[in-house]
Amino acid sequence: MRPLLARLFAPTHIAMAFSTASSVSASASPSRRLTYLTRHLLLSSSGELSSSSVGAPAAAARPAYLASPKGYAAVLVCLFEDPQGGDPRVILTKRASSLSSHSGEVSLPGGKVEEGDADAKATALREANEEIGLDPALVSVVTVLEPFLSKNGLHVTPVIGILADKALFEPVLNKSEVEDIFDAPLEMFLKDDNRTTQEMSWMGMNIPVQSFEYQSEDKTFVIWGLTAHILTRAAAVVLQREPSFVELPRYVSSPLGDRNETKP
Repeated sequence: MRPLLARLFAPTHIAMAFSTASSVSASASPSRRLTYLTRHLLLSSSGELSSSSVGAPAAAARPAYLASPKGYAAVLVCLFEDPQGGDPRVILTKRASSLSSHSGEVSLPGGKVEEGDADAKATALREANEEIGLDPALVSVVTVLEPFLSKNGLHVTPVIGILADKALFEPVLNKSEVEDIFDAPLEMFLKDDNRTTQEMSWMGMNIPVQSFEYQSEDKTFVIWGLTAHILTRAAAVVLQREPSFVELPRYVSSPLGDRNETKP
């Protein structure tokens, strides 16, 4: 990773880079409920994000030998209002079965930073556009969480955005990468319902990994590892409520979560 990109994806740069994140696209504005839920995520009057309110640093609660990032990526936590109940829902994808790695797994739209990306926001929006045809102009970014660490050492930055009018989004799937698209209630990632944990061996340690099962029409999706951990943190931040279970340390679910990572 070139020094410029490393600097762009540093938490301090990310905070400053979104000093205009409260700008909403001309085509739409967030719904009242989502505006209320995300008010605390928007920039303060000083023009900087309060990093203490958006998660712990990637270096926290993990072994020292994982401190140095081996690369950078970003994922889009794209929220919209449920037209029936008004609660926030999040867009998720199922990776194509033909992919050589992590085939058929659930993930958030996103991937590795490319040389032309200005910041985490640019990466997440570009990847979402490439994977599912989501026009960046339809998404209003409200904040980013500090990076999560993946199994192979990537710093994965979650970008939280609002899709104000779901009806304007007509998915166009890149079939070489994405097999299916669905959405789930954000709140489910704070509940024990349909949640399980299992111990897995990693580098000589037995560590817990959480997963959530979700039924959408006649399909069952399992969201686990890194994707599940990101969504639990995002839900806690957006909904301003801690999960009903003990949230796993960042490095615990991230190492095995690369099964869920987008384009690791």
